[in-house]
Formats: sequence, C-alpha cells, structure tokens
Amino acid sequence: MFHFSQLLAVSDKTTDIVTWISIGAIALLIVILAVMCVLGKKYSTNEIAFAGICIAASVALSFIKVSPVQYGGSITLARMVPPLIYAYKFGPVKGTLIGITVGLFDFITNPFILTPMTFALDYILAFASIGLMGFAPKFGKLPQTAKVVLGTVLVYIARFTFHLVSGFIYFAEDSIWVDLPTPNAFVYSFIYQCVYLPADCVIAAAVMYALAKTKTLDKLFALMDKKQKAHSEVTEQPEEQQ
Repeated sequence: MFHFSQLLAVSDKTTDIVTWISIGAIALLIVILAVMCVLGKKYSTNEIAFAGICIAASVALSFIKVSPVQYGGSITLARMVPPLIYAYKFGPVKGTLIGITVGLFDFITNPFILTPMTFALDYILAFASIGLMGFAPKFGKLPQTAKVVLGTVLVYIARFTFHLVSGFIYFAEDSIWVDLPTPNAFVYSFIYQCVYLPADCVIAAAVMYALAKTKTLDKLFALMDKKQKAHSEVTEQPEEQQ
C-alpha cells in the first residue's frame, strides 16, 4: 500500500500530464470552432463570440467562491449561469462543447486529481452535463422561469452523479484518507458532494429564475439574435451587389 507522500507524488505527476493535455485540448477546441466559423456550417461568428464571453464570465466567477470542504468542492457566485444561458440559447450539442471547455479551464486554474478517471469525471463529464440545459426550451408549455430552473436542476443532478462516482474512487484510497468519519467511501463521497453542490445549484437556479422573471434573459437572447442578423446581412451584401 502506498504511503501518503507516494500517492501525492503520483497525483502531482498525473496532474502535470493532464494539465498539458487540457491545454492541448482547449487549443484544439479553439481551432475546431474557428474552422466551423470560417466554413459557416456549424458555428457562426456570433456564436463563437458569445461562447468566448460566457466562458470568460464563468472562469471569472469561479474565483468568487467559498470552499466548505478541503481539496475542492466550492460554492461559487453563479459561475455556471453564463454557460447555462449559452446552452439554453444554442442547444445541447453546442452547450456540451462549451461545458467541456469550461471544465478544462477549471482544471487548469485549479489542477488537482488522483487518477485520470477522476479527471474525466470531474472536469469533462461533469461539465459536459451543461449541455442538458439545451433541452430545457422543449419542456412543453411551461413558462420560461420553470424551464430554466428545471434545466439548471437537471444539469446539477447529472453533475452531482459524476462527482459522486469520482469521489468514491478518490476517497476509496484509504491510505490517504485514514480519518474518514465512515468506512464507506461511497457514503463519504455523497456527504462530501452534498456540502457544496446543492447550495451552488440553488444560487444558479435563483439567478436563472431572476433573469427569466425580469425578462433580462429575453433581452440577452434578442441581443444575440440581433448580432446574428447583422452578421448575416453583412455576409449576404456582397452577393446582392454582384
């Protein structure tokens, strides 16, 4: 059985490797989005621009946080809201992509993992769940306030599940966590996630509700559509002049 120092060394080494992988993945995502923008098949310049704004806003908000548990697990100032808005507007596929990008940035700004599996669960799959918000506009005849709240809760349930499995793998390494209050790593992981994720969910859902209730969300969408329309008119103008 490894000792604490040995496992920590393995974790640091893995973290360094995955950091470079993350940087490469983000660079690849940017290249893919740029190509899509140029080709005009999947992404417009407008969508790329708003994706960048939402990612930047999410990263900035992630630094405003309270950490009630050690080694992660932070309650943030609605850092999930910008990518949730993007996913709601542009759909599940594009929402998933922006979610993964936010997750990779989250890892780079605060890298710590035990195994590559926990990296995939905590930073790829957990944040990819943001794409589920893209299905919220199709929640029947519910008012927009209900749709954005239900979509937010759905995203956090998926995120909770991925973090729960990751925590089980992490805390099962009892050579590190010798003072667990329970011998069951799954129970400990469940308690650990409950300390911060529900509170973070409530904050994000409350902000989304407020944005929808005050029609601010509609104004944001109108701004996105306006810029999209302006971009389309500019691109079509040369053809009309010919």
